[in-house]
Amino acid sequence: MTTFRNRADAGTALAERLSGLAGRPDVTVLGLVRGGVPVARVIADRLGVPLDVLVIRKLGLPWAPEVAFGALGPGRVQVRNDEVADQLGPAEIAEVDRRKQAELDRREQLYRAGRPPVDLAGRTAVLVDDGLATGATARAAVEVTRQLGARAVLLAVPVGSPQAYRLLAGTADEVFCVELPADFVSVGSYYDDFHEVSDDEVVDALSADR
Repeated sequence: MTTFRNRADAGTALAERLSGLAGRPDVTVLGLVRGGVPVARVIADRLGVPLDVLVIRKLGLPWAPEVAFGALGPGRVQVRNDEVADQLGPAEIAEVDRRKQAELDRREQLYRAGRPPVDLAGRTAVLVDDGLATGATARAAVEVTRQLGARAVLLAVPVGSPQAYRLLAGTADEVFCVELPADFVSVGSYYDDFHEVSDDEVVDALSADR
């Protein structure tokens, strides 16, 4: 089983799997905030395609935040899981939306730093994260990316659980995963260095494209 030295090392391994996309004018690599951005930076550089960032915020039940009833994305894009959302009243939904939208707006302003809004209309989007545990965030990201107009949505991760891989294989157009351990424990256990990525690291990774 491969253990990645860090996120840059993981990006190098993933870029080899994605070599068929090198130089394609319709491809945009999207790093999922925050851990996916350093991985995506390496991939975009190796493929010679643009890098952008995708900020999404999961909408969780107030008494069980890990249970998502939807997600928010750039441009006020929303996705909903009606089966879960039906447990809340309109006022409760509005309050969660308000708080999460404020945080999304803050991060968008910080990370974009004057960059134009992400434009995926008619493009092939390669969503990159540093790993797949439950797959819930990645699934929401795929749905948000489709609503942003992407023609095709590919997901690329260095490591993932088999269950999450199967979930995303039915959602994304294609999933690229370097390691798929049957005894998956956690994403961080497959990295020597799995520090929490800071806002400054995200800004620095994105500024290389400016």
